[in-house]
Amino acid sequence: METEPLLVTANDGVATIVINRPARKNAITQAMWVELASHINRLSSGPDVRVIVLRGAGQDFSAGADISEFDTLRGDPTSARAYEATNSAAFAALRNAAVPVIAAIRGICFGGGFGLAAACDLRIATPEAQFAVPAARLGLAYPQDAMGDIVWAAGPQMARYLTYTAGRIDAQAALSAGFLLEIADAERFDVRVGEVARTIAENAPLSVRASKAAIRSALSHDPGEAALAQALGDATFLSDDYAEGRAAFAGRRTPAFKGQ
Repeated sequence: METEPLLVTANDGVATIVINRPARKNAITQAMWVELASHINRLSSGPDVRVIVLRGAGQDFSAGADISEFDTLRGDPTSARAYEATNSAAFAALRNAAVPVIAAIRGICFGGGFGLAAACDLRIATPEAQFAVPAARLGLAYPQDAMGDIVWAAGPQMARYLTYTAGRIDAQAALSAGFLLEIADAERFDVRVGEVARTIAENAPLSVRASKAAIRSALSHDPGEAALAQALGDATFLSDDYAEGRAAFAGRRTPAFKGQ
């Protein structure tokens, strides 16, 4: 029986999306790009999810788009643009998610998989992780909007190197470039990802959302995003969670935030 290509679970404010095609190194079909965007938009807009973890099944994060579909679904300019739109929608869903998204990276993180990771807020990898953007070896261009994620996440110099050479870099190089938050040993990897996710989920959701919006506006210099960030920040001062935070601090206890 065919397994679900995307697995979604949620518990205590932490949602996990698993790209579940390990036999294909978690290559992503067009249908999966569409489904992934839908899952992210649904999870991040609900009241119960405070952080999302994106990961791959087995030993790899993702080899990117499933090349076996390219002749039929990406074989001419019209179909290529339609296919790219599904890529971009998934990247945008991660980029614009109201809640933080953590990419938990093992093994291969190539092409569209690298783009997904770049669109996330935080990236944690194992020491053996490998990163590449091989578009130049396929004769195609990477989506312009997703290239912005790569430049922000890895820096312009590394973005140039990865896209011009289509070369691979290891986890240490990705860490040095600022692409990774940290490298966690394989035996502690899941524990460490869980620690970071739970810490975020336990903090005040309105504050975290305001911070994400403010960071995005600082990077984009977009007046509309700056206005949204300001409004979200102002709303925290009227929230029950702000009162709870003050009361917990005064009472020397752990706050119980409700996102209200």
